[in-house]
Amino acid sequence: MFLLNRRRFLNNIWQVLTITLISFFSSNKPSEAFNLFASKDKKFIVRPPAAIAENVFIKTCISCHLCGQACPNDCIKYIDDPFSPGLNDTPYIKPREKGCILCMKCTQVCPTGALRYVPNDEGDTIQKYVKMGIAVVDKNICKSYNKQSCGVCIRACPFADVAIIAETWERPVVINEKCVGCGLCEQACIHFPQAIRVKSVSVAHG
Repeated sequence: MFLLNRRRFLNNIWQVLTITLISFFSSNKPSEAFNLFASKDKKFIVRPPAAIAENVFIKTCISCHLCGQACPNDCIKYIDDPFSPGLNDTPYIKPREKGCILCMKCTQVCPTGALRYVPNDEGDTIQKYVKMGIAVVDKNICKSYNKQSCGVCIRACPFADVAIIAETWERPVVINEKCVGCGLCEQACIHFPQAIRVKSVSVAHG
């Protein structure tokens, strides 16, 4: 009887430990935010405007959150992934949820220069210093490329007729040199999955 009770006790302990370990590793896996970057373009993250080169950015950003506090559109998020110390708690933007309205307020409060200062009074200045990525159109699913005039992305672009122009059926054509990658077109796209997305410069050109 004693051995039976002892066996049952050890078995119960083992079950509790197993459940605890499963719960621990399930709750501590990389977050959904970080999984956003697990794509063909693995190293690309849409940073706030005027961010310096990524390899320098992660060393310069001190995760002070001032950029997010200054953002009137509340589009700046922070990577939640303790398993990636270099990336964890650094700012990024998920265009499908909220694109950048290019107010430049985040660049004006950054204390380290991870985001370069950019005035918000001239479009030419913004286009010169901001390159968050480049919008890329998936012609296979874009309504306007499939004889259903849409044009929502064109009307959402802050540099319409400059960074993105409309052809027949309001087919969007992105002018790579002028697109700043703000993601407002991606946010506005009515197709699911979205037919226009902000990609890294290398992927957009590749």
